[in-house]
Parts: sequence; C-alpha cells; structure tokens
Amino acid sequence: MRSQLRWSVCWESDLAVSDHLELSEFFQIAYGLTGSSNALPFMSNRSWAGARPELRVIGYDKRGVAAHLAVLRRFIKVENIDVLVAELGLYAIRPDLEGRWLANSLRVMHPALKQLSVPFGFGTVRSALERHVGRLLGRPGLATILHGVKVRSTLSEVYQNLSATRVDEPLVLVFPIVSPLSKWPPGATIERNGPEL
Repeated sequence: MRSQLRWSVCWESDLAVSDHLELSEFFQIAYGLTGSSNALPFMSNRSWAGARPELRVIGYDKRGVAAHLAVLRRFIKVENIDVLVAELGLYAIRPDLEGRWLANSLRVMHPALKQLSVPFGFGTVRSALERHVGRLLGRPGLATILHGVKVRSTLSEVYQNLSATRVDEPLVLVFPIVSPLSKWPPGATIERNGPEL
C-alpha cells in the first residue's frame, strides 16, 4: 500500500533551525545516493544548495521528510528580454518513494504560484530525465519542455574556486501561471542572473 504524504507549503522565514537540519539530512540521502556531488552543499547542515528559496512544498510521512520542491522569484533574461519567473528547484524524493510524488508536489505548489502572481514557473532538469519528466507533466498545457537552450548561471560559493559562471544545456521547463505559454519569449539562451536554486 502506498503511503500518504501530508503536504506543507511554508515560507523560508517560517522554518526553524530543526527544520533546516531535517531537510539537510533529507537532501544528503536523496541526492547522495545518486553517486554524484549533488549532496555536497548539504553536508554543512544547510537546506539549500545555491540560491536560497523563499517558498517550499514539503511532503511528510511517518518517517519524516519524503518529498521537497522549492521556489524563488527572480528575473531571468531570455535572449535580452527580462522575464519574471518563479524558479522551481531543489526537487527531491526520498529514494524509497522514487517516481511517485513529483507530480503531486507540483500540484500542491501550483496554487501558491498563482498567489505569487508570476507569469511563469521555470525550472531545469538533466536531459537524461526527459522521459520521466514528460510522463509526470501529463496533460497538455500544464508545461512545456524546451530543448537546445543554454542556461548561464552564477556558481554558488561551494564552487568559487573553479569559475564564476557555468553554462549548461539542460531541459528547460516552463509552466504557465498568470500568462499563457504563447507569451514566453523565444530564444536559445537564458541568463539565470544568479545561482541555480
């Protein structure tokens, strides 16, 4: 039987130190088991990797934190056009629940994004996850996946010894919130104007 998650939508300033410690441990487990260095920023009891989120959706079950999605409002540049977005990031699912809850966390986050009155949600994922993400997005019009877009980001302090910026070509996800997808500007480059969420 699938466990049921209890969802909480909370502002960053409402989290206690104990919440950040629990989230840090959760991210170390969720990201550390993939064998990548994605868990590194969370080793110092932080609950964020690059930019600090302002709003989080956290799913809990009997074992504690089970799923997480965060948002940060920011202006990005698509080619040379400023676009206000709610950047979605820090997607994580506890390994024993993998593949079950990302779509639910997006559904829980959607009303909060509407209250923020942003035109679009924006997020990036590794290209290897395209089939998985496409299946989760489900119905047409919920979001679109953009291919062949280069995203330039400022590196967080963890990586300052390497370079000041990074350019990736991930899958770009655009979610219509207040504006329709037809209003998203065309372009093959996005300036994140800060570190990845």
